[in-house]
Amino acid sequence: MGNLFLRFLGFGCLAFGGPVAQIAMVRRELVDREGWISLERFNRLLGVMQVLPGPEAHELCVHLGVTARGRIGGLLAGLGFMLPGFILMMAMAWAYVRFDIAGSAAAPALWAVQAAALALVAKGLWGIGRHAVLSRFDLGLAAVAAGATALGAPFWLVLPLGGAAAALRRGSRPGLGWVGLAAVAASALWGLAPVGQGGGWLPGFGAADPWVLLLAGLKAGLLTFGGAYAAIPFLRDDAVSAGWMPEARFLDGVALASILPAPLIIFATFVGYVAGGFWGGVAMTVGVFLPAFAFSMVLYDRLEAIVDRPGLHAFLEGVTVAVVGLIAVTLVDLAQAVLAPPRSVMLLAAIALGALGAVLALKGKWAPPLVLATAGLIGWAASVL
Repeated sequence: MGNLFLRFLGFGCLAFGGPVAQIAMVRRELVDREGWISLERFNRLLGVMQVLPGPEAHELCVHLGVTARGRIGGLLAGLGFMLPGFILMMAMAWAYVRFDIAGSAAAPALWAVQAAALALVAKGLWGIGRHAVLSRFDLGLAAVAAGATALGAPFWLVLPLGGAAAALRRGSRPGLGWVGLAAVAASALWGLAPVGQGGGWLPGFGAADPWVLLLAGLKAGLLTFGGAYAAIPFLRDDAVSAGWMPEARFLDGVALASILPAPLIIFATFVGYVAGGFWGGVAMTVGVFLPAFAFSMVLYDRLEAIVDRPGLHAFLEGVTVAVVGLIAVTLVDLAQAVLAPPRSVMLLAAIALGALGAVLALKGKWAPPLVLATAGLIGWAASVL
């Protein structure tokens, strides 16, 4: 068991570059070189993980741990893979709060990093969208989901209705899919209805109850269809509406997560720490990663059968398409917060566009850290010249 934990801890220490690089590393070592499972079975499992919510690289590590040494092995494998990123993010969140980096002389550099982080979110949106939006119907579903969300429709209406629309579209009566699409559009009426203005869960910044953060993390972990970027709309909505942090500070967490050896969803640890201190960071992390552990440990014997159920598969694909619309709306909201006076709007917009071109052109696991560091240097240089 100790060797198993150390093996996946080593993977966690080298988990730079996002899920593609992480999955390739695990496949190269455990499938190609050591033959823990066959390549065919690995590819089938990967297809299942990509449909289910949660960081697929982490879920694969848990599943391989269960294969090797049972459910305790899965727990140790998952903990080993996520532990380096968790420790580093907790340390960075502590430094961020302790030294008030957002309010220091380094603020112009941080603004530039936030602008570059917008490019990372845009790339994530493109990555999810090009695999999920495969037809004109899917494009319409994503657009309608985005419009309904922008008008205030809650995610718990938009996502299941989107899944139902896709399932009907792919069923025996495809014409019913348009009825489902109309239902997604009608969900906007919920947002337009006059409702009381609640004060969120908190009266102010930095005092969140760990149990609230645990539930917020669990919600995000259960809704990350299509990759870690899918968690951004849900965590951002909780963090900003509850008063835990402003939009730009939330984006700082996404930027920090992009340079760490960890699944990108580790930015949830930053949100939890800033919102509720040490135990807030722990609670948010537990909530976000709990579904990733549970799917592989509890459903180990049945995971591969999930992909053979066309109805469920179509429903989950529809949910992913709807999430694309939610991410698009969130990206616009984040951009409005970052590219706003009294900041240098033209400079930050140029940095965001340049960063987008760079992350689309550059390949390799070092591209995101390089782009963020370059943006920070440009922002700092512009502030002193």
